[in-house]
Amino acid sequence: MDLYLIFQIIIVSIAATSTMTLFSFAVSTKYRAVYKEPLLLTYLLQNFKINLSNASKNTLGWLLHYGFGVAFVAVYHYFWARNILQLSILHALVLGAASGIIAIISWMIFFKISHYQPLITYKGYYIQLFAAHIIFALTATAVYAISLTVTLLADTYFAPK
Repeated sequence: MDLYLIFQIIIVSIAATSTMTLFSFAVSTKYRAVYKEPLLLTYLLQNFKINLSNASKNTLGWLLHYGFGVAFVAVYHYFWARNILQLSILHALVLGAASGIIAIISWMIFFKISHYQPLITYKGYYIQLFAAHIIFALTATAVYAISLTVTLLADTYFAPK
């Protein structure tokens, strides 16, 4: 894996995770609920009795959230690079739906093993989480396609001839 590809995956994941997070924060505000994944991760870490300050747990919650984003985009890249899925809206929706289902199952497991029971409506949270992953996948697909276009243009116009 070359340095450009690592950089591309990180940039795409930052854009997609940030867009998804903004959506989650907006839904949290609208419904006055804690649907903020980084905050929920922080609360989970507090239940695991890890010997870190609250500020460190908060930072770790954000890093985990963005780390999961990198992992999802790396998997998306695998599918795109091997032409298993196309860079299209339809396939972005497929990736988003699959990611949403994986995220819902993961959060169910996280809540179960941590014994953390947030005061949220789980059905509402999982619906929001599913929608957030659709937004994540659409953003990842768009930014990935843009990054490929920029690379092709740069190679065409700026590569030594």
